[in-house]
Amino acid sequence: MHEQPDQAQVHGEVDRRHATAPPDVTDAGTEAEAVVFVCATCGVPLTGPLTRLPAVPKTPYYAWWDAEEPGPSPATVPSGRYAIETEPYGAPLVVAEVPGPVMPRHGVHYNADGKPLLSQGPRGNIVINPDDARDLELRHVSAACCGATPDGGMNQLCACGTLVATLCSDCCLPYELHLSADHVRAVRT
Repeated sequence: MHEQPDQAQVHGEVDRRHATAPPDVTDAGTEAEAVVFVCATCGVPLTGPLTRLPAVPKTPYYAWWDAEEPGPSPATVPSGRYAIETEPYGAPLVVAEVPGPVMPRHGVHYNADGKPLLSQGPRGNIVINPDDARDLELRHVSAACCGATPDGGMNQLCACGTLVATLCSDCCLPYELHLSADHVRAVRT
């Protein structure tokens, strides 16, 4: 089900594991304060008002194999809310020393040589319910049966053409949209 990542993903040169969100994103919202996330390039709103959760919630249980219709799992983040991802998420995927979840709320992935993979993607992404996003266009999708995976990196374009987010929407994966903290900014409402 999970395809082998390309060599750039497996042998990623950039170590972004310790990257954090810019202060205006991580400090902008509190439990009671709403923010709108906008494209850092053009300023177009990418969400409506959202309030911050203290952490990314646990993924809701979903027996995707019993579903009558293929489609995404229930959303990890409730509508109208957001949370900051504190762990590496998305591409590049690199060979890990020991098997474990490839990234938060995901199972174990292996490359073609049977070696376990681990995300070395950025920390500090803003995790939202995909249904709260506005006017994003799917750029590419890592192969999956019925939706997008984060394995190939950012896959959501702003209207201005800037990649701003990573959609995870395959039936057997968490239903989440990760706004890139490097490509969006929070505006207080």
